[in-house]
Amino acid sequence: MRLLLIRHGQTQPNVDEVIDTRIPGPALTTLGALQAAALPETLSGEDIGALWVSSMVRTHHTADPLAEAYGLVPAQRHGLHEIQAPDWELSGNPEHIDVYYDVVQSWAHGELERRMPGGETGHEFFTRFDAVIDEAVRTGRQDGLSVVAVVAHGTAIRCWTARRTDNLDAATLEQRPLDNTGVVVLEETAEAAHPWTCRSWTGVPVSGVGVHAPSGPAGEPIC
Repeated sequence: MRLLLIRHGQTQPNVDEVIDTRIPGPALTTLGALQAAALPETLSGEDIGALWVSSMVRTHHTADPLAEAYGLVPAQRHGLHEIQAPDWELSGNPEHIDVYYDVVQSWAHGELERRMPGGETGHEFFTRFDAVIDEAVRTGRQDGLSVVAVVAHGTAIRCWTARRTDNLDAATLEQRPLDNTGVVVLEETAEAAHPWTCRSWTGVPVSGVGVHAPSGPAGEPIC
């Protein structure tokens, strides 16, 4: 099975370069809507049989054009939401952003007991994200699907793939950006520890729309 992990389109907090992990959060900007609208054409080679979204508005709006193109009804699961930073919502303070990504990096390196200030531990993050991916893949397999698409969030996708793929790790992902509507293509492996292999990773929108537009801290390399 192929798993497409799609980051949502641009939001105003992305433009403002602030941390925004509120639920349900903001809608897409005008550019973000254009990015989402371009996804059906740029993913036309993928036989997408199911769409999954988080409980955050921006993933729904990003998935809408794909849902219409493929005749699908997206399944919403709360467990796909972004890694939250309740203590620093809408903060653009570089110190807050640095600590946020220091925690995320520590999870990618296996320090799962560490807690995000005001938020979850790495164990809690991987447990909730794994559960939805497992459900999506299991359901897709039962329905005879070959491709499942998940519209989620930049930091969550980057951290999760660092520990769940056999050819990516924390060191490489620290400098691997994922802009709005960037797509990560994974395929299943036979390994229990690393059940996926990454076939492609794009640091720019696959649509080509808004390549140089701000995509917020979640899309930038971790320095």
